[in-house]
Formats: sequence, C-alpha cells, structure tokens
Amino acid sequence: MRASIDPITLEVVRNALTEVAEEMNTNLIRTSYSPNIKERQDCSSALFDASGKMIAQAESIPVHLGAMPFSVEAVLDEFGTLSPGDVVVLNDPFRGGAHLPDITFVSPVFFEDRPVALVANRAHHADIGGSVPGSVAGDSTEIYQEGLRLPPIKLWKGGELDERLMELILANVRTPEERRGDLLAQRAANETGRKRFRELIERHGIDLLEDVIEEVFDYSERRMRKEIKSLPDGVYRYADFLDGDGSGEGKVKIAVEITIEGDDITFDYSDSSPAVQGPVNAVFAVTASATYFTIKGFTDPDIPPNEGCYRPVEIIASKGTVVHAQPPAPVVGGNLETSQRVVDTLIGALAQAVPEKGLGGCQGTMNNLTLGGIDPRSGSPYTLYETIGGGYGGRPNKDGVDGIHSHMTNTLNTPVEALEISYPLRVRRYELRQDSSGPGKWRGGMGIRREVQVVDHKARISLLSERRRLRPYGVEGGGGGAKGEDFKLNPDAGEREPIPAKGSTELNEGEIVSIRTPGGGGYGRSEERDRKLVEKDYREERISAKYAKEHYGYDFSAGGGE
Repeated sequence: MRASIDPITLEVVRNALTEVAEEMNTNLIRTSYSPNIKERQDCSSALFDASGKMIAQAESIPVHLGAMPFSVEAVLDEFGTLSPGDVVVLNDPFRGGAHLPDITFVSPVFFEDRPVALVANRAHHADIGGSVPGSVAGDSTEIYQEGLRLPPIKLWKGGELDERLMELILANVRTPEERRGDLLAQRAANETGRKRFRELIERHGIDLLEDVIEEVFDYSERRMRKEIKSLPDGVYRYADFLDGDGSGEGKVKIAVEITIEGDDITFDYSDSSPAVQGPVNAVFAVTASATYFTIKGFTDPDIPPNEGCYRPVEIIASKGTVVHAQPPAPVVGGNLETSQRVVDTLIGALAQAVPEKGLGGCQGTMNNLTLGGIDPRSGSPYTLYETIGGGYGGRPNKDGVDGIHSHMTNTLNTPVEALEISYPLRVRRYELRQDSSGPGKWRGGMGIRREVQVVDHKARISLLSERRRLRPYGVEGGGGGAKGEDFKLNPDAGEREPIPAKGSTELNEGEIVSIRTPGGGGYGRSEERDRKLVEKDYREERISAKYAKEHYGYDFSAGGGE
C-alpha cells in the first residue's frame, strides 16, 4: 500500500527527478563532439521506471521526448530485464525510433540486485550513412537509402564495450571519429543519470522514491483530466496539407477528428493520406509525440510531463498512412516536417474548441539543410546538419516571434563562428527576412535568410523543407506568412538557380546555398492593427514601404501619411 506523502516532500523529490534528466542532457551537450549536439543542442534525456513508464524529462526537443517512451518499450520487448552495465542502442523508426539520425541510448539502474529505473537519451547524429552526407535525403524513396538501421542491440554488455559492433557502426558513417565521440557522450549522459538516481535512493530510500513516482503519475493524470474536462465536449475536425513528398506526389493531407467527452480526449487521424513514396512519412511514435505536445500546449504546459499526463489521451492512426508508416517507407522527413504539420492541424481543430488559444500558422518546417564533402584542410569527410528558424504565428494579443524554431523542434542555431571553424564553409548572410511576416492585427513573425558558401572544394547539399508552395495560414482575417524559397547562387556569374524543396544538388567552389524561411501567419484583420505598430515595423525595416501600403494602407514612401 502506498504511503501518504506530504506535498513538500512530493515537490522536492519530483523536482529532483526532473533535475536528473536535466543534468544528463547538460552533460551530453558538454561532452559531445559534433556542433549539432554541442552548439545546436539537438538532443534530449528522460528518466523511466523499471517497467518503462516515463517519470521525468529534460526540457529539450519535443519530437524526441514524446517518442522516446516507444524506444524504451521496444528495448524491454526485445530484452525483458537488462543486466547491470548494459547499454542498449537503437534508431529503427519502426521499433520505437523516429528517424535514423536519432540514436537512442537506454541503460538500467539497479538497487540491491533489482532494476528500479531506466535512463535514456536521444541525440541527432550529423551522419548515419545513407545516400547523402548528413543522412537527411530529401529525395529518398525507401528506408534503406536513409542510413544504417539499428534494432535494439547492446553496445555495452555488463559494462564492456562491444568493439566489433562499434566498428560496424563506424564503418557505415562518413565521419566516424565524430560519431564515436557523440556515442561516448551519450553513454556518459546515461552514466550521469544512473549515478544521480542512486544518490536519490540513498537520500530518500527506495520505498519513498517509488511511492513518489507513482503519486506523480497520478498527480499529472488528475491535472490533465481536469484540464480536458474544462474543454467543451464535442467533435472537432481539421485538415492541413504538406506541399508534397518530393517525388511528384501532390499535396499530402493530414486530417484529424478530435472527440472530447468529459475528461477523455481522442485524436483520430484515419482520414489522412496513405503513405507516400517520398520521405515525409511519419511513424506512429512521431505522430503521438506531436499529439502530446499540442494537448499540453492547449491545456496547462506546467503539468509535469510523464506517463500519467497522457493516460486520458487516445490516439488512432491507421497503419499504412502518412501518420503511421510501415516499412520500407522512407521516414526521415516524417520526424522533421510531418510532425510540424500534425501540430498545425491539431491547432486548427482545437482552436474551434478554445478560440482564445488559437494562433496563426507558424513556419511549419524545420528547413533541414545537410551539406558535406571532403574538407580541403584535412582531406577527411565532413557533414553539416542544421535546421533554420522562421516566423511564429500571430497570437490573440501579440505579434508572432521573429526567427525562431517552433512546435516540435527547440534547437539553437549553429553560431557563425562555430560553423566556420568546424567546416570549410563561410556564412555570407544571416538576417531576418523583410516582408515575410503575415499581416494582421497581430502580425506573424519574420522568417530568416541564411546563406552559406563553399570554400576551396565541391560539396553536396540536401534540402528537406516545407511551406514552399502552401504558405503558413492566417486566422481570424489575418494574412498568410511568406512562403519559403531556396536558391543556389553563383556570385561570380551573378546567377541564381532555384533549388527543389526536397532533393539534393552539388555546389561548386565559391557557390552559395541561400535558404529563405517562411514567415508566420497573421492573427486578426490587418486594418485593425495599431498604426504605431506599423510605423515601428517600417522604421525597424521589418516591412517595406510597399508592404505597408499594400497590407495596411499606409504610404511611408514620401515620409508618412495614409
């Protein structure tokens, strides 16, 4: 029988558990090799009980965290109980993963010869093999082109590294030393989690700790059920579309029917498009992750995220659809792009129930850029992977945020200095994109323009992006944000060549890839926008005189006036 726990003890121990995950993630970032983890912080950590229920997570990448429980479940399905010192790795999207660059580590925590917890982390590796440098191929048509696929497998057994398995992994990637460093950093992060959890046992005792964990599950469930019950009962439907799949397929539909009944909520994606040939298919774990993220945002983001938080949530997604892909479907962009569109779709549906929490469409893409070749400074291969921010949607009482990642991604940028030190590349332009925000009473956020030049070598780039055909939507009379655009520039010849939103191409020495990301959609009618705000946007060069006249009716070209 569970002991009664006073509220102060509950909060102290609950926050200590969260800090275990936070410290794991901090150590992973500090000890990693690649700029993608060290600078952009494209990684996540979480803590689970011995049965695989999520206890706590670090505040990091939403698309990682909602999907990570599926990886832990796959590990337990494969091995049952792990042994002390074991470390299981996996990235198979169809067995709990999301896409192949994300490698998950799972390690057990033991107390008096019995497993009491699991610690896990997930990190995006800048290369995992496959057809293009960076392993984010915008033109892949099957999973086998996307890189090395790892089912749950023990990389460490009883504390001993399986050197042959490590050798096999590193033989299949373009940057083996960087990969080795990042893999060792992931193992070190789990060791941090194991150590800190055992310290909590020593401080509080295993009985109290396990009682607190169960009580935290129930606490989060009670709060979530209370929030859902406050929503109007009913059925709410919405559909949004991906631009395409990169292989000639037209618009790809993401549709949801949400049923709210009392303190339960069901998300049914059955009317979504069948899986497509291109790499925008999402596995179920990714769709679930986007669903969990959105319901948290529409209820109370402060509810502790754990297994109990999502007990009232049911998700229905038919196998073989773009939101529940099956092998051998390519899925690298499902994690990156389709997850974003799932959120856009859910916001459109839930805003019907809670209009005061609606917002204009955010940029709706991660603008994935991978670039690789042979570094002329060392003669060794390199791979760069980064995502680029854009505009956040206008909100009921304020403008959208400029140049930011939204929804399922939460990474930082790659600083110019770090990029130019690490790679034979030069950043020629990095700025907010004028006139990209969707007009409205509250305008959308601005997109970004980022241009990277190849120095002294030839490189291959791959782009996987969205909102190049269908702009981020405006709401309540607001206008849509600007669509994204991508070009290859030849500064010597003064040439500009469009690049497909999903595909790969080569850059010769001195050529530049120019990524121009979407702006956020506006909220409310543009004629209701305060003139002072329009003047401020014009003065700060967020909008041009032409834009101000076209969308707001003010003529600043001759010094002001209507």
